[in-house]
Amino acid sequence: MKYKKNFGQPQQATVAQEVGYTRMRLPNPDELEQFAVVTQLMGTNQVKALCEDGQEKQFRIPGKLIKKVWIREHDVIIVRLWDFQPSKGDVVWRYLGNQVEWLKRNGKLGKLPF
Repeated sequence: MKYKKNFGQPQQATVAQEVGYTRMRLPNPDELEQFAVVTQLMGTNQVKALCEDGQEKQFRIPGKLIKKVWIREHDVIIVRLWDFQPSKGDVVWRYLGNQVEWLKRNGKLGKLPF
């Protein structure tokens, strides 16, 4: 089987390369997800976090994140609220420092106290 290679033709740039942005995980409001800031670690797999709506709620770190993602106080996270008990929920994602700066610059964290 032979493959043809087009050495003479320039490759087309993707839309992401032209615009200059990278893909980043953002909360999906349809699934009750929102940004939050960790205020207190409560031991094992529980954290308290201040949500976008201004309320401090308790969240659980699920098993698939417990040893892979280390969460500290003042980390920005995405949380998914439980539909049957909206005062609690699960941690879905944790942002790194450079990602938090990008979110601040682009106005995504306007409702959180910084």
